[in-house]
This record gives sequence, C-alpha cells and structure tokens, in this order.
Amino acid sequence: MGIVEFANSPWGQEVPIHIRWFLIWVAGIVGLLFLIGHAIWFRFFMKPAHEEAPDPAVAAKVPDKVERHSLAARMFHWIMAASMFALLITAFLPKVGVKFAWVSWHWIAGLVLTAAVIFHIFHASFWMDFWSIWPDKIDVEDAKRRWTRATGGSAPAPRKFAKYPLENKMYHLAILASGLAVILTGVFMMKRVQTPFFVRNPYVFGDMTWGLMYVLHGLAGVGLIALIMMHIYFALRPEKLVITKSMVVGTLDKEHFLEHHDPTRWVPESE
Repeated sequence: MGIVEFANSPWGQEVPIHIRWFLIWVAGIVGLLFLIGHAIWFRFFMKPAHEEAPDPAVAAKVPDKVERHSLAARMFHWIMAASMFALLITAFLPKVGVKFAWVSWHWIAGLVLTAAVIFHIFHASFWMDFWSIWPDKIDVEDAKRRWTRATGGSAPAPRKFAKYPLENKMYHLAILASGLAVILTGVFMMKRVQTPFFVRNPYVFGDMTWGLMYVLHGLAGVGLIALIMMHIYFALRPEKLVITKSMVVGTLDKEHFLEHHDPTRWVPESE
C-alpha cells in the first residue's frame, strides 16, 4: 500500500506525485493516542517535579510580574497560529470531501507564515536570548532523573527549569523541522500556480523533483496535524493555563516563577 502515490510521466517514468491521504487520519489518531497516553501518565505515574524551596534572598529579587514573552514574540505566535490553521484547513478539508476554492487562500496563508517565520528568526537572533530554546546538558540530565523517578527508580529531584522545559525545546525543534519543510517546498510550489509574485512555470523542475517536493510538503503537513493537536492539548491543561495566559499578557506571576523556574538559569526581568 505504501505512504506515497505514484504515477507514470509522459515518458513512462514512475514518479511520486503526493502522499496517500489516509495519512491525515493516521496523524489525527497518533495525536489522539498521545493525548490519552499523556493524560494517563500524568494522572497515575508522574512524580512531583521539584522539591527544593527557593532561596529567600534570591526570591526577594524576583519581581511580582516576570516578563516571559515580549509583545513582538506574542504577535508572532498568534499570527503563526492563525496562518497554520488556515494552511491545514485549506490543505486537508478538500481531501476529506469539503470542496471549496482553496488554492488562493492556501498560498496566501503560506506567505503570511513565511513572513512571520523570517521575522521571528531575525527577532530571536538579535533581540532575544537565542539559545534559551535549545536543549542543553542540564535538560538532558534532568530528563533522565524524571524518567527514573516516574518508572519507580531512585534519582535526585530534577532541578527547576530555565525559561523553557526540555519538552518545550523538543517541540520547538519538531515545529522548526516541519515548518521549514512546508515553507521551503511551498515557496517553490507557488511556481506551479498563477500568483502576483511569480510567473507560473511548472517546468522549472523535472517530474521527479516536483514529486519529491510534493511528498515532503505533504508529510510535513500531516505531521503538523499531530503537533498542533499536542500543542492545543497542553495549552488547555489546567496546570498549563498560566503558561497559555503568559502568551496573551506576556508575564508570569512571581509564585509560579519561583515554583517552576530557577532564577540562576533564567534571570527574571520585570514587566
């Protein structure tokens, strides 16, 4: 059966043309199984994450409202979210039977996402702590401690997080990979449709190259279905709502910061 659909070119060559669309349902089921599995693990197996109390001298220096996301970062997040939802809706609803003129809406949403990501790369590189979202040695060590404790073993309590926990950082890497894949392939694929930005030229690549590009675009797209399901699930979990709120208002309360974050790894700034 396979995950790629093939066709014969006018020259008799078998070339890939796109993914098989049952993968839409596979991605949805994988996402749903992850949500169920995490909910069970959280309810029955998760151990308290942090046990040490904050140093009173350090805690006294933490402001009542700690800035987590700047206005520019929040605007990027919500513009990216809107464009991704638009891309998924316009890409996959026609494949499950909902017919509408989707092509123009799809490439417009793609350009919005592309512009947002380019802005974010420059913003993160020059105005933010670029390395705060990348995993480090402490993250890996603490992940091993959490896993050992969750599976009944004995291990020291994991340390408090820096600005982002390891799971946030790993999710960022997954979104980065899938997002860049759909953006780069999507920009080239715009050459196959008429837009105000490119002269249509479907012959700029050969059939095999186009086919592989469509397959990569589709695989990254269905991957985003599961990734976005996971993101919404965590955003709506009761213990994570304070993080979701910070993506709206930009700040964390002092109490939450001291409970979950290490002021020596993430030096707090006031709002």
